[in-house]
Amino acid sequence: MTLTGLYVPLITPFDDAGAVALDALEALAHRILDAGATGLVALGTTAEPAALSGPERRAVVDVAARVCGERAARLLVGATTPPELEALRDRPEVTAALSLVPPFTRPGEAGVLAHFRRLATGPVPLVVYHVPYRTGQSLSADAVRRLAALPGVVGVKYAVGGIDDDTVALMADLPDGFAVLGGDDVFVSPLLALGAHGAILASAHVATARFAELVEAWRAGDAVRARSLGHRLAALSGALFAEPNPTVVKAVLHALGVIPTAEVRLPLLPARPDTTRAALRHADALLHAPA
Repeated sequence: MTLTGLYVPLITPFDDAGAVALDALEALAHRILDAGATGLVALGTTAEPAALSGPERRAVVDVAARVCGERAARLLVGATTPPELEALRDRPEVTAALSLVPPFTRPGEAGVLAHFRRLATGPVPLVVYHVPYRTGQSLSADAVRRLAALPGVVGVKYAVGGIDDDTVALMADLPDGFAVLGGDDVFVSPLLALGAHGAILASAHVATARFAELVEAWRAGDAVRARSLGHRLAALSGALFAEPNPTVVKAVLHALGVIPTAEVRLPLLPARPDTTRAALRHADALLHAPA
């Protein structure tokens, strides 16, 4: 199984009373798949999982699993500990778990490898989430290849903050059957140009079809179409990430009438009106541009 295509890490919409708006979440999931996404991610960092209760997290996964089951779409679920992975054992709709490189402790490459060797014995395949500017742990291209060699590790969400020497080295010699999914929204087009298999993008809540088109264009080798579209989508992504994710994404979706409120839970604060307006201008230009 090599994961390809566009995956959207679902936000968690809240209603006017502050509860999880499950009906809005279900409608959003269908909307994203209707627009051409390959699959969904539940309980990624975009979902504010640390601010959700245990029952709320289970309900979010229930919704995503039901939608993906109905649509024959792939589902990734954020799960980083053995108990979280074990909770996915009886969920046949789950394609893989999205598992974060251990944050803050900076265990070194050998420690990261040992950590995932243990997790990979769990009930579902793993996609390693490598985001060193959040975890504090860098990984060389060789370390990523050693992770790829572990049975049960099927890919990486690759979000290193740009295109560096290790990125180029990794993409020049990709392990067979191992998916590299771009996770830096602004830099996803150049990573796809280097051969990434797809992407996991919070920005793709907005202009989903255009992000799916970008992935398809680079995979098809249509550099002319992909390059132009990639520039425009990078500008949208920059606007959507002008404040901590997913605050601006939620504000834009609310302004477009997709979710009932733009509310986020602490420690996040709602996006500023000027930031939201700027993102809406970029979104409007893409949503109404010729296909």
